[in-house]
Amino acid sequence: MPLFPTAANSLRSGAVFAFAAFCATPAFASTERLEAELQALFADGGELQIGELSDAFLRSRYTAEDVVYTSVDGERLHIGSYVVHGDYDEPERVTLEDIRIEDALTDLVLLSIDEVVLNEPSRAVYSHYDAQAGEDYRLGGLTIDQLMVDLSSDAAQALMEETGARGQGRLEVERIYGESLSAEAVGLLELTNLSATGENLEGFGSGSLMLESMRLEELTGLQEKGEEQLGLLLLENMQIDSDQLVGRFDRLRIDGDISDAEAGMQLDAFEIDLERMIAMAPAAERAQMRMASNVLTDGSGQLKLDAGFTGRWEQQEGHSVLGGDSNINIDNAMRLLFDMNVPLILPNNAEPMEAFHDTSLLDAATLLGGDLSLTLSDMGLFSRLVTVGAALEGISEAQLIEQARTQAQGFGMMFGPEVQQVLLGLVTLLEGSAEELEINIDLPAESNLETYTNDPLGVSRQLDVQVETR
Repeated sequence: MPLFPTAANSLRSGAVFAFAAFCATPAFASTERLEAELQALFADGGELQIGELSDAFLRSRYTAEDVVYTSVDGERLHIGSYVVHGDYDEPERVTLEDIRIEDALTDLVLLSIDEVVLNEPSRAVYSHYDAQAGEDYRLGGLTIDQLMVDLSSDAAQALMEETGARGQGRLEVERIYGESLSAEAVGLLELTNLSATGENLEGFGSGSLMLESMRLEELTGLQEKGEEQLGLLLLENMQIDSDQLVGRFDRLRIDGDISDAEAGMQLDAFEIDLERMIAMAPAAERAQMRMASNVLTDGSGQLKLDAGFTGRWEQQEGHSVLGGDSNINIDNAMRLLFDMNVPLILPNNAEPMEAFHDTSLLDAATLLGGDLSLTLSDMGLFSRLVTVGAALEGISEAQLIEQARTQAQGFGMMFGPEVQQVLLGLVTLLEGSAEELEINIDLPAESNLETYTNDPLGVSRQLDVQVETR
């Protein structure tokens, strides 16, 4: 019987070892009861040995020491001590210390944990039999200290089953802390000082990853595919150094809690080492990659950016307002700002919160005007585009700009003066006579998305577009 057959399904919160801790509870709490439940847990095959059983009646503590299970597949699980604290039927906590999974033939450690603390578990022992019977399992809190996993082991494959990751390497986490955990939801999950090194990992390649901290809050809907909802995800000081990606960022914050009618994403100090990635790329692709890198980074080979996206709902009398703002800043290249403010009426008296889950409501909504604003600031990108474009075409920069102006005027004749204004504004950035282009759009008083999707070529004529350059 393989060790931990239900690791991928237990809590989905990273508590991959809590699965081997629990089973249904008989009527009277005792060390014999604990022994029987551990025996039942591993009843499908292999061999289980328990070194010593003891209890501390006055302190309501039941202990099994030196628990060793050797599976028929040749893996050996060792738990130094397994302790149930408090009332056996409603434990205050369960602690497991010195946990190891080893290859029984080579003694190679495939997984190790210093200590697992399960606070307020719904059962003292829980097994895959309980899961198959539909028994729920809940934790008030969880702490895992000093986790190490061999990424080629069965335990690692079970842990990462849903990610599809495969390969060889080592994963270490200093601490995992959780609150309010169940198969349906995660109240809080925190990881501290995660590091990994590996080879041939799918989607990652070969290299290393370091993450100072991860915090996840209010993850719900885990039992229903497509119904998952995330309150907050916060990653801090992440660094990837692999043969597919070399980069880092200070902070990534994803706010998915829409109960306050606002959600969004913020990425701070994201950096990609394009120079190193070009050096690792196939030789046939390097020239094109280096050209793109030079345009984006002015030859430094280091792409640096910050980005933020926020969406908001406001409920007003008789209608809702969909608002938002976004910004992307690429260091030494460009800055893009976008703002929107669109009042609308949702169909069937729907609430704004419903539109986050059912986008068809937005498709059928009546737009009551509103405005959009986009600002594009040149910080060196456009002049480099002219230089590269002229070199590729074999013409002068002045000739390239005139070609762009002629094309802008031609598109304007086809699609209207609004499009022409925008394209000619871009030409002013290319020729360096302006550093900023601002586009303001006023929507008509009453329309819907079909108004625009049914006639995409005529969209510009339905809008009030104003273009300014500075």
